[in-house]
Amino acid sequence: MSTNVLFTPYQLADLTLNNKMVMAPMTRSRADNAGAVPNALMAEYYAQRASAGLIVTEGAPVSTWGVGYINVPGIYSDEQVEGWKLVTKAVHEKGGKIFVQLWHVGRMSHPDFHNGALPLAPSALNPNEKSYTKNGFTDTVTPREMTIADIKQTVQDFKHAAANAIKAGFDGVEIHGANGYLLQQFFNATSNQRTDEYGGTAENRARILFEILDAFKEVIDYKKVGLRLSPSLNGLFGIAMDETTIPTHEYIVKRLNDYGLAYLHLTEPFVPVDHLPFAVTEVAKHFRPLYKGTLIINRGFNKETATAVLEAGDADLVAFGVPFIANPDLVKRFETGAALNEVDTQTFYTPGEKGYTDYPFLTA
Repeated sequence: MSTNVLFTPYQLADLTLNNKMVMAPMTRSRADNAGAVPNALMAEYYAQRASAGLIVTEGAPVSTWGVGYINVPGIYSDEQVEGWKLVTKAVHEKGGKIFVQLWHVGRMSHPDFHNGALPLAPSALNPNEKSYTKNGFTDTVTPREMTIADIKQTVQDFKHAAANAIKAGFDGVEIHGANGYLLQQFFNATSNQRTDEYGGTAENRARILFEILDAFKEVIDYKKVGLRLSPSLNGLFGIAMDETTIPTHEYIVKRLNDYGLAYLHLTEPFVPVDHLPFAVTEVAKHFRPLYKGTLIINRGFNKETATAVLEAGDADLVAFGVPFIANPDLVKRFETGAALNEVDTQTFYTPGEKGYTDYPFLTA
């Protein structure tokens, strides 16, 4: 039996995880049907990877306004809830644990998803990125600044999605507050230029997140709620850091201690930020002292680097993305030292089983 810390159990609130390896949320675009409903193929995909200590699903839009990419499964309709039941049942039958990531892309969406209407955002600022529509990668547009009523409705959409997640049999939910999507658009002063109670100060820019969390208490236990943040995201997804970015995330992380969440899921920088004097180059090390709960870190880890970050005490769990795509039995491969399958990047977002459920398992 391996004594590597990566493969030892972990108590996540009421859940006992079999190991400290988390399957990170990754868009796979297999809900290729009119209702964006999870299907049997998706259930097979997640069940294949149930040996992960915890699975966090691909982002599931909390409303039609939250959609920004084709063929992503939602969690706002009754049909979608029934589809997700296939997934949670399949994972649980294999002894796995699974959270669903709740997603709203904000200005990363496109009018193609909204019958020509502009997508919603904190401010009317074009991220100058690409949205993946039925016509392929399409230039984003200048969004419509959300009204107070839009914001209140979005809070309710997240609440409704959390309630749906429990109906669907998920062990919990992860709020997507990272990767330049709606919540991070609110957090960052470069994408949020509002002058009302949702803009200006760190408290105001983070307000929508805490309104969502406060709304959740009516439908889900906080021990079943996680949050993903990418504090040092810069130059991607339309996000640019400034001197207020890290202090805002520090404010958020410290305040999260009052909620008793399942975990905080942080990402290290996707691209180098060493040239920015106000950026944090080592996110886990910086935020670990500020957060009293379970901390998950994601950074393109391998077995050795993941083990090192756990042994250093900078995180409690490590999330792996691409390695889990190509290796449904990644845990076993890491434990035994077996070679990893090569990933096919051409099939990340294409329909069907190719590059999805057809990666081989170890035979011995």
